Amino acid sequence: MSDPLKNSAWRDWPLDREIVLARVVDAPRNIVYAAWTDPEQIQAWFGPDGMVIETREIGLNPGGVWRFDMVTPDGTRYSNRMIFLRMEAPALIEVEHGSDQDDDPGKFRMLVTFDEQSNGKTVITLRQMHPSKAQRNEKIGFGAVEYGGQTLDKLALHIAKLGSK
Repeated sequence: MSDPLKNSAWRDWPLDREIVLARVVDAPRNIVYAAWTDPEQIQAWFGPDGMVIETREIGLNPGGVWRFDMVTPDGTRYSNRMIFLRMEAPALIEVEHGSDQDDDPGKFRMLVTFDEQSNGKTVITLRQMHPSKAQRNEKIGFGAVEYGGQTLDKLALHIAKLGSK
């Protein structure tokens, strides 16, 4: 497996600009990785509790784009665009994530790593690299940590349901 930080902006990125979330998922990493790279699966679990994903375009491959809205129960829409920069199955995915607009000043880079434990469970670590400390703090204030935790919980629940079928 390659070192996900070698020759990467992540290696020297200031920690005060980063948000890090982690979750142990009770499944082998190839299954967890597939939940991120299969268009049907990612649309089923991605996003915070209560949000519905409405996809306009999806290409889950290096250079691919996923354009979607997260829609709240009251109908509020949050446009999103993910550009997939790097994918090394089943170890990591790196994306640029922001709103669905060109030159979005709020976009950030996200690195998702998948580390399988000896017991067959997978540690998923999601790192967000923000362009400034102020933007990072704004995202935390908006609920990025809580919403990110909910998203990872939904991923774990989705995978558990797959295993029970």
